[in-house]
Amino acid sequence: MRSWEAERENISQGMNPWALKIKISENQLFIRVHQWQKKFRISMAEVAGFDAKEQVRQATDIVELVGSYLPLRREGRNYKALCPWHDDSKPSLQVNPTRQSFKCWVCNIGGDIFSFVMKMENVEFVEALNILAEKAGIKIDRRGGSGSGPDDRQLLFKVLNWAEDQFHHYLVESPDAEVARRYFDDRGLTDESIGKYRLGFSPDRWDWLAQKAFAAGFAEALLEKAGLVINREDKPGCYDRFRGRALFPIHDPQGRTIAFGGRVLPQFADKTPAKYINSPETPLFSKHRVLYGLNSARESLAKTKTALIMEGYTDCIMARQFGIANSVAVLGTALGEAHLKLLRQHSVERVVLVLDGDEAGQKRTNEILELFVSEPIDLRVMTLPDDLDPCDLLIERGKATFDDLQANAVDALEHAFQVAASGLGPNSNPHELSRAMEKVLGTLAKVPTPGAGASTEQTLREATLLSRMSRMFSVREEALVQRLRELRRNIGTKRAVSTYAGENEEEIAPVEPLAPVKSWPLRELELLELILLEPECLLAVAEELRPEELTSAAAQTLFRLALGLAREGRTPDFATLMNTLEDERYKNLLVDLDERAQSRSLSIEPAERLRLFLDSVRRERVIAQQQQRQRVLREDTRPDEDKLQVLQQLIEQERLKRGHTSSMDG
Repeated sequence: MRSWEAERENISQGMNPWALKIKISENQLFIRVHQWQKKFRISMAEVAGFDAKEQVRQATDIVELVGSYLPLRREGRNYKALCPWHDDSKPSLQVNPTRQSFKCWVCNIGGDIFSFVMKMENVEFVEALNILAEKAGIKIDRRGGSGSGPDDRQLLFKVLNWAEDQFHHYLVESPDAEVARRYFDDRGLTDESIGKYRLGFSPDRWDWLAQKAFAAGFAEALLEKAGLVINREDKPGCYDRFRGRALFPIHDPQGRTIAFGGRVLPQFADKTPAKYINSPETPLFSKHRVLYGLNSARESLAKTKTALIMEGYTDCIMARQFGIANSVAVLGTALGEAHLKLLRQHSVERVVLVLDGDEAGQKRTNEILELFVSEPIDLRVMTLPDDLDPCDLLIERGKATFDDLQANAVDALEHAFQVAASGLGPNSNPHELSRAMEKVLGTLAKVPTPGAGASTEQTLREATLLSRMSRMFSVREEALVQRLRELRRNIGTKRAVSTYAGENEEEIAPVEPLAPVKSWPLRELELLELILLEPECLLAVAEELRPEELTSAAAQTLFRLALGLAREGRTPDFATLMNTLEDERYKNLLVDLDERAQSRSLSIEPAERLRLFLDSVRRERVIAQQQQRQRVLREDTRPDEDKLQVLQQLIEQERLKRGHTSSMDG
């Protein structure tokens, strides 16, 4: 075996590592090269023959990657998860560890590690590559790239993580942060929680963080894009957004810092009207699609199938201190459809919304009921007594009281009825009862009718709700159905969505979809399947068939790509093709093709499939030539002796096609 020094010398001189002829597997060779990088600090540019995509692909396991976003369960040799791209009630997203691919067979989305990150993070290929490279600890030489501006997501992650460290260390270490430490202590938060959830403090100075950031080399434009500073309107420069506030870092499901929530300390409350503020909308953060604490609650959510939704960061952390690990919090906004979809992706079947007393419950009743009817999830409401918030209730009355209240949480319809009928009794007049009923029906009317976007499950849920309302209000169910129809005619069939759904959505030009493989001609399907099963057959096929003879544009593209790889001396197998492609549409097609190829591979040997395929190509070409000559006979005005010669050629081709000897033999 060569010495480390000799290996490094070979690489530094541009020697292709594949040419070292070390008798170890491809994965082992990659590991060896990665060790060289670490040992000698060799940059990507120095490692000849290994491009960035291949290194990242080798270093990333798709099961671990998908599992960092979605709960996975094993099913045979594969894994399954609820698909995040459609309302999935049964796991339909399949992860194949052998092929290192994913596929949702319902919404027809699939691909590899790169296309998965592109879909989940809503980024282009280059940014997906950067995200995965960072996860794998692989440094990419970005010279000449476009990822150095303030829109670069990885730079935003970097500066936000840096800011979290600054805020946290200042809280824990600075003598001037004693006022913030007392605040957290008064709220009952322990030192362990402060460390675990990386709580912090920003001093009441105009540019404390800005000055530290500039010294660390972060540009002002990047700080502004991350939501950490605000540009001055009256003069150049910027000032800190969170000055004088206790800070709660907000993380995405992968644990990356994406924003902050700030609570002004009582001592500085007279300087600002806002008690709580969050980071503004950024490329990383939309408060209507994020739940505080979700990243650290994932295991508990998957185990209990239940999420407790608090209204404040402190409430969530205090619940964790009392062992309620499945608690999360909304970020100063109402619970919405995007939140419920996010929770369903984490296997949650029941959501308990913890409201801080009756007043808050009355304000949110309509929104809660709309979500309850339109979303396939068990949504319950837990109203706390005496205007207490969860933090105070747990400290003053303990976990047992909290658990009892949770056990008695009512579903959203019952909650809406209780709020609407609040103050009504047996002696209430019919007008008051009718007004209460109208409030509930008015909310239901905003949910789509069957045939106007409602699912079968929604239809059944609505029928159940009307039956319950009939008993609650002592009104015939038929009368309720009729009144509901009238209300819907008045307001239309507009779907009830959360107040913020669609807000700040970025307009993205639609990408033209590719025809699914099942619509391809059978010959072209067979060709691509053969290439995936036996890549070595490609050059033999190319002698008989040209890409332009294919009718499917997508099949042509994949065939040309495979030929190009083969002519470069690279094996055009599934992994190489997938790694070469950047367009997620083609990656999706490739997963479909490989799935078909593998499922049919046992029925007939690849060599026999190749022989039959080539025979069919030759036969079709002969038929095409015959048809062309027949057209010549019909349309040509040449003399009869020329036509006779064409006819003899047709007869000869027919003899050969049928396996007869030539008429010229013997």
